[in-house]
Amino acid sequence: MGVRRLLRLAVRGPLAVRLRRFAAVGVTAAAVQQGLLFALLRFARLNYLVAAAISIEITIVFQYVLNNAWTFSADQKTDRRAYAYGLLKTNLVRGSAIPLQLGLLYAFRELLLLSPLRAALADQYAFVTALFGVPVGDQIVLLANLFAIPISGLYRYALDARWTWA
Repeated sequence: MGVRRLLRLAVRGPLAVRLRRFAAVGVTAAAVQQGLLFALLRFARLNYLVAAAISIEITIVFQYVLNNAWTFSADQKTDRRAYAYGLLKTNLVRGSAIPLQLGLLYAFRELLLLSPLRAALADQYAFVTALFGVPVGDQIVLLANLFAIPISGLYRYALDARWTWA
């Protein structure tokens, strides 16, 4: 399914409500993932790829709970066995996107670390470092992750809609 078609379906069509709900859950999960990533980088001082993998896995479970209750409520998994099986399926589907998202995070981070971009970002966001003590390196990881999330999100939606709640 192409991006244009997905955007059209988000506005009108039989899947419009489901797609908008999925997007709302995704935006909420992206905020949670960014918060977790920030905390793991800043306070646990983990490597950014390890911190991202942990953040992604936690948000996979978070999204399953929200999507099961709201987005895919018509196909909701209610009994314990079906719920656990659905969680396993979504972990397989969404877990398969972890290497994709980590690869994108790595690539975007490397791109943002190029001297001219890094200097521009350091100048532009110096106030974040001054006010909150967030190093430029952590800011770059968070920005790179924001670029990676929607790309891997489209992949996850396509698989989740066809397999987890099919």
